[in-house]
Amino acid sequence: MPSAGTASRRAVQLAVLLSMLVFFTLQLVGALLPHVPLLITASATGLALDLYLQHRDPGLVAVLGKIRFDVMVRQLLRDMLVLIGLLRLHGDGSLRGYAPVIVGLALFYAAHLGCQVTAILVRRSRTLPFLTRNIDASGLHLTEAPPRLLARQHGRRLLRFTTPATAGLLVTAATEDTLWAEAGVGVALALALGGTVHLASWLRPAKRIAGEQQALEWLDRWLAAYKPTVGMYFSGGTSSAYQANMWLSTLAALDGKPVIVLRERFMVQKIEATDVPIVCIPKVVHLMALEKSSLKVLLHPANSGKTSQVLRMPSIKHAFTNHGESDKLSSCNPYSKAYDEVWVAGPAARERYQLADIGVEDKDVVEVGRPQLAPIRPAGAPGEAAAERFTTVLYAPTWEGWDGNPGNTSVMLAGENIVRALLADPKVRLLYKPHPMTGSVDPRAGQANARIQALIHEANAARSGSRPGAEAAAELARRTAELERLTTSAFRDSADEIERMLVQSTPETGRAATVEAATTDWENAYWASLPDWEHQVITTARPALFSCFNESELLISDVSSVVSDYLISEKPYAVANTSGMDEEEFRANFPTVSAATILTPEAEGVDGLLATVRDPALDTLAGARAELKERLLGPSDPPSLVRFNRAALALAAKADERRERMEARSSDIPAPRASATADEAEAEALPEPAEEPAVSVT
Repeated sequence: MPSAGTASRRAVQLAVLLSMLVFFTLQLVGALLPHVPLLITASATGLALDLYLQHRDPGLVAVLGKIRFDVMVRQLLRDMLVLIGLLRLHGDGSLRGYAPVIVGLALFYAAHLGCQVTAILVRRSRTLPFLTRNIDASGLHLTEAPPRLLARQHGRRLLRFTTPATAGLLVTAATEDTLWAEAGVGVALALALGGTVHLASWLRPAKRIAGEQQALEWLDRWLAAYKPTVGMYFSGGTSSAYQANMWLSTLAALDGKPVIVLRERFMVQKIEATDVPIVCIPKVVHLMALEKSSLKVLLHPANSGKTSQVLRMPSIKHAFTNHGESDKLSSCNPYSKAYDEVWVAGPAARERYQLADIGVEDKDVVEVGRPQLAPIRPAGAPGEAAAERFTTVLYAPTWEGWDGNPGNTSVMLAGENIVRALLADPKVRLLYKPHPMTGSVDPRAGQANARIQALIHEANAARSGSRPGAEAAAELARRTAELERLTTSAFRDSADEIERMLVQSTPETGRAATVEAATTDWENAYWASLPDWEHQVITTARPALFSCFNESELLISDVSSVVSDYLISEKPYAVANTSGMDEEEFRANFPTVSAATILTPEAEGVDGLLATVRDPALDTLAGARAELKERLLGPSDPPSLVRFNRAALALAAKADERRERMEARSSDIPAPRASATADEAEAEALPEPAEEPAVSVT
């Protein structure tokens, strides 16, 4: 069942499409009667609506294209109906003085089609077989993009350029003076021809970028000069970039020459600030350039359909790092055995792979910790008396997953009960941060998520208290502007992927550290700008989950990597049991909950859980959390980043050993004779005498 918001949007879209149909019908009636006011009103209003939709809801008008009623058909019909009205205004329907107008309109649409063909040629000429970031790409002759209106906005271009023609026709209908129509059509034709000529200038050699073969040769030269040793390979959808972003700082800190390899063009701009060079290679045939490079190790934070395309390179060693660990089956995917090594946080994950019995050998599992958890602060001293302050609780449920297991997420079966129980406590401040993919598979999860947010907003409306002063809001605005300046590239509106590549081709050493510091300052200002009594619904990328960890005193979540990561702080946490198992079976099946308070779908146990947070003497699970932390995340000494770096160097050494073996094997193979005598060459060229007829077997 679609949500109320979706149903409302569909109703608006249907009303808009019906309005467009009504305007065309009224325009036809006005032309046939003829009725000048009706013709002018319907034509002008229909054109205005089309222009508005092209700017505000292009997806809606794209639907009309699927039924062959695209923007060119609509505008051509609109102009033809106005012409019919003009011809009927003269009684006999003769052309009389409208021949120049009709010819001009025909030439305008021909020029528009010519501009469209030119736009296609320009876009093709500005498509490289790869994209880069943080790499000096001056050797590719990159240039600024042509105006977006000319190169990529076919519908907007047509409607804007034809507006003078339509306006002139309508003024002629009102005044019966053909000069207005001729002038309007003339202006439209000049715009179309001028736009085509201007756009065609990007096909001149001075503005053309490197061709495909030139670009691939440049890529080979860059790889040979940079000599990458360790990289991160990532492929995914628009909402999966976080899986790669969490590893950026770790990759940058490794010994050697790091590189990031992407497969989807849009992902180049989804990767957050980093000093590491980025190469996006969409086609597998071009991906093979990596095999000829010095790259030794590729780290894989996620499985994807395109992962197999790079695993076929035996000269590179591959390690699966995953983007989080939990007790769910997805953390022990059988695909993991395709990698040379599987890197896990601690002993618990090693045991999990052996229990899963999916073909991953224990010798290939390497414990490296979770180096990206460094920003999470440990639990602090109680400080102010618990009775005098609000207890900040973070409820961060995971999403429903692909397998339809109702125990994956607590949102549907327990979420509303948990939130109601927390909101009922006057001394609780709730932070609700659902997984960004909630509702993407099961609409019921999305509906439950919407109801939870409504409960929180309703609770806030019933609360009151002092708010931080104007200084806090001003500080947040200043920090926001600074962070936006650093993280939002200064791209022109017309910039295409080549121009963005040009802007980002100059490596900015230290930019990642600057952005990290600015993000920390923004997060501090964000929390300081909020009243300590107000519940928060956090569905945006900022503040990040780890920042919410630091702000909270208690986590409530599901069986997911969120729990494992939160354990680094050793703060209390609870897990909702919506699996249908009893508590004993639930703990036995999911080791990450062994140090958690288990909540039922009815949210029983919330009151007792809050009591243990407010009075540490009641917290009987503190020792269990410390023990589980080491089992899940490994020892704190040596630091995780040190262990991770050692694993990368060791795997790179294995890649070197293999290359040496292959080179030695090649040197053992006898080389073909360099020359032969003329008699030998002639003898080798002669066919062997046939002793008896050959027998063919099929």
